[in-house]
Amino acid sequence: MTQGTALITGASSGIGAVYAERLARRGHDLILVARDFDRLKSLSNRLSGDHGVVVTPLIADLTSVADLERVIVKLREDAEISLLVNCAGIGPNGPLLGSDPDSLSKMVQLNVDVLHSLTATAAHTFAHRRNGAIINIASAVALMPERFNATYVATKAFVLALTQALSAELEPHGVRMQTVLPGFTRTEIFDRAGIDIGVIPADMMMDAGEMVDAALAGFDRGEVVTIPSLADSDLWEQHERTRRDLGPHLSLKHAAARYRPRGEMR
Repeated sequence: MTQGTALITGASSGIGAVYAERLARRGHDLILVARDFDRLKSLSNRLSGDHGVVVTPLIADLTSVADLERVIVKLREDAEISLLVNCAGIGPNGPLLGSDPDSLSKMVQLNVDVLHSLTATAAHTFAHRRNGAIINIASAVALMPERFNATYVATKAFVLALTQALSAELEPHGVRMQTVLPGFTRTEIFDRAGIDIGVIPADMMMDAGEMVDAALAGFDRGEVVTIPSLADSDLWEQHERTRRDLGPHLSLKHAAARYRPRGEMR
């Protein structure tokens, strides 16, 4: 029996292709979104044959307004879709100061604008049906902003914050949210960015299959935030407790004493 239909972006290679295989294995019908027709068609045929599910390739360049709109309409109107997996994204090829401004803008467009449009559409649609789930692929660099390309870090921090905020909003409507924060993951993104994968220590590089298996295990456990390589979950819980403890101090009538002019008393 089908588990419903999952729509996966960035599905022709890397993390997206692994999600497609794992979800097909679980019995999901699939709609696979990517630009590469040949690879997408080949993957669709293989998964359909191997797992007996319906796999529909949807060729789209998500940076194209017209193509994005076709995917949005599909999300909104196909009543069988119950899972959105946002894997499409662009990585940097160096620090911000060494990057072409146009490439940074394209990164924001795909990693933020496109993901937001698809997530918001799925949120409205699934909430109306009172059923569904959204998985957004972020990155561990969202928690380490000083160590990576500033624009890329900011896009992944957006994904983390969007997912956490929407999780709270959608829970009463029966819709689940998860964001996955992988570290370095062995995919083609390094080749596309012109980065020599050999310069990254081997013990920091996770295979895409293991990463997705861990992410789905986190999804099954009901996690909103899954960090596949984090062994001590208490570290994340401490981080979240500290963040929540800040809440009562972030919006008050008066400025903190250390910011007041000297000698001023209140």
